[in-house]
Amino acid sequence: MKRILVTGGAGFIGSHTADVLLQRGYEVRLFDSLQQRVHPHGWPSYLAAEVETIVGDVRDADALARALDGVDGIIHLAAYQDYMPDFSTYYTVNTAGTALLFELIVGRRLPVQKIVSASSQSVYGEGRYSCNSCGEVYPQSRPEPQLTAGEWEVGCPQCHAKATPLPLIESAPVHPHTAYGISKYALELTTLNLGRKYGIPTTNMRYSIVQGTRNSFFNAYSGVARIFTLRLLHDQPPILYEDGLQQRDYVSVHDVARANVLALEDDRSNFRNFNVAGQKMTTVLEVAELLTSLCDKRQIVPQVSGEYRFGDTRHTVSSWEAIGSLGWQPDQGMEHFLAEYVAWVRQQPNLEDFYARSQQAMRSAGVIRRSDAAPS
Repeated sequence: MKRILVTGGAGFIGSHTADVLLQRGYEVRLFDSLQQRVHPHGWPSYLAAEVETIVGDVRDADALARALDGVDGIIHLAAYQDYMPDFSTYYTVNTAGTALLFELIVGRRLPVQKIVSASSQSVYGEGRYSCNSCGEVYPQSRPEPQLTAGEWEVGCPQCHAKATPLPLIESAPVHPHTAYGISKYALELTTLNLGRKYGIPTTNMRYSIVQGTRNSFFNAYSGVARIFTLRLLHDQPPILYEDGLQQRDYVSVHDVARANVLALEDDRSNFRNFNVAGQKMTTVLEVAELLTSLCDKRQIVPQVSGEYRFGDTRHTVSSWEAIGSLGWQPDQGMEHFLAEYVAWVRQQPNLEDFYARSQQAMRSAGVIRRSDAAPS
């Protein structure tokens, strides 16, 4: 393979992946719709000078066909992510856009040798748990009355006793409960089935929570590092949903970029799904406390709001053992990549805290809701 197309190439995962590809001697073409809500100023200045850029939407057959011309491999990262109830957009971009990609490749007999696509740990839904009485269980999404009562933990779906979260593994049942997660699972089914049928090796990457430099300040979906850091640099406390004790795993964008290129190059990844995850379980509160230190704002105390985002999972931590068998591991610990992120944010001009605006929009849409545990 010589020339690689990266869809969603202006984003932070796409641009870092492009950097790794260039380092390994590939020619790189970036395709991105440059959504106003993510890239309001057009192509970002952090892109390498050597990349070719094409503006277009994965739902636009003509634009996508231009992007596909002459490429040997594809890293398909273009996606729609949000907390808002824009249900149809998740499917038209994430699922139908992927189907169109295959439609053009097959219909035009394009000599594409490999496709690596971005999926998500959200395909696992509420996740994998252990119950002392019932063994391994897979709960459904927490019901609204439970969340309204401020009862955050997940119980066994059979006996309702306390359940303990387990690392997510690729062989675990898939049962997404958000429109985004469903659209990503549909992407997986599309790529694996059409890839096998038409002889196009495909791999899907189930990212956990990716953090790092170049993450858009304008995108409300872009995670705790952005939200907490901007608030701290404006002398405002990080606001924690639920009780702040939700467990997550966070992975560096640099490690994710390496994983993408490894999957592209290693035939052992063909027709498989892989978790791409961080080093350990971490609570959201621990992230907030670490960032207060990294931002030199130790006097600011994170605040637990008692509010919740309807549809959030309680605990979600993935195992990277499967992709580890290909020689990958997360090299950067959370303190390292968050320190790098804070240093990068400090260098950006005209920083604005977009938190209040995005929170109000999500409250108006019923995404953020108040529980009985919220302070009066």
